Parts: sequence; C-alpha cells; structure tokens
Amino acid sequence: MAPRIRILAFGLAALVAVAGGLCAAFVGGVTGVVLTVALVSLGLGGAVLLIFLEVGLSEDHARARDDQRRRTRKVRHLESRRPSSRRPPRRRN
Repeated sequence: MAPRIRILAFGLAALVAVAGGLCAAFVGGVTGVVLTVALVSLGLGGAVLLIFLEVGLSEDHARARDDQRRRTRKVRHLESRRPSSRRPPRRRN
C-alpha cells in the first residue's frame, strides 16, 4: 500500500471517529446517541482493520524476502557443487 493511501485511510478512520465525538457534543437526544455510537464504532473499527491489513502485508513482504533469499542460497549452493566445466589440459605425446 502506498504511503499516501495509507495516510488517507487512517486519517479518514480518525475523522469518522472524531465526527462521532462531535455528534455526541452537538446533537441531542436519541439521534445524537445513535450517530455517536455508529460513527465512533465505524471509525475505530476501520482503524483496527487497517492495522490488521498492515500486519498482514508486512508478513507477506517478509515471507517473499525469505523465499527470495532461500532461492538465491539454493542456486549458489548448487553452483558450488557443480563440477567445473573446464577440462584439464591434454598431455601431448
């Protein structure tokens, strides 16, 4: 995920949660309570989901790096065990 998109996603989640807090302060009655609960839950839930996404993506990147290192080591190991393609010089009689 690009850094700009990451910042926008987390910022939007925080903005929704703050909007819920503002509804609690400025909207009265049952409507205010419903808006507050809905918006704060949506904002905080979105933030938690984004955190899980970040953790999952970082694990995927780490696994891909490990696989690449493992393949590189395996190729190097196989190349080191392979007999040399150079032949010894022929003896002249």
